[in-house]
Amino acid sequence: MVIVRPCREKDLALLRAHIPTPGQPDRHATRFERQQNGHSTFLIAWMDDLPVGAGEIFWRGCSAPEINQHYPDCPELNGLDVWPPELRSQGIGTTIIAAAEDITRHHGHHWIGLGVEDGNSRAAALYLRLGYQETGRRYLDRYTYTDSDGTRHDIADPARFLVKSLDRTAS
Repeated sequence: MVIVRPCREKDLALLRAHIPTPGQPDRHATRFERQQNGHSTFLIAWMDDLPVGAGEIFWRGCSAPEINQHYPDCPELNGLDVWPPELRSQGIGTTIIAAAEDITRHHGHHWIGLGVEDGNSRAAALYLRLGYQETGRRYLDRYTYTDSDGTRHDIADPARFLVKSLDRTAS
């Protein structure tokens, strides 16, 4: 059974030990800090008391201006991952998404969005199957990180933005 809940500070050591973030040694701590500052909710999926997945709800929405101007009140689910890879396609990602949708609905939002990189057809198929809809909006998903050697990396992945209505009566 998979349980999803917001990250706690005491979870960080287990996250570091069980969900690697190659080249980004402080990624879990950074996500937890955003949660502590009220900017996000950092969700962790647990199975047998071990972390097996994560995702983060950005309450301010997508950071890409060309998306945020069209969906300004739409929180974004970001950084969804299941680890180790052999646990993928077993419902863990779907469980994280459902938890994110419930929390977002509980916060009074009627929509949730997410970006999917062009090369990630497997994730896109999952999102569409779960009721996310194409918006026709494309953008470069830009982010930076500093690796363990102190080298800064600037990334720009082509992506498209999908949204889902959280109104229970919507079809």
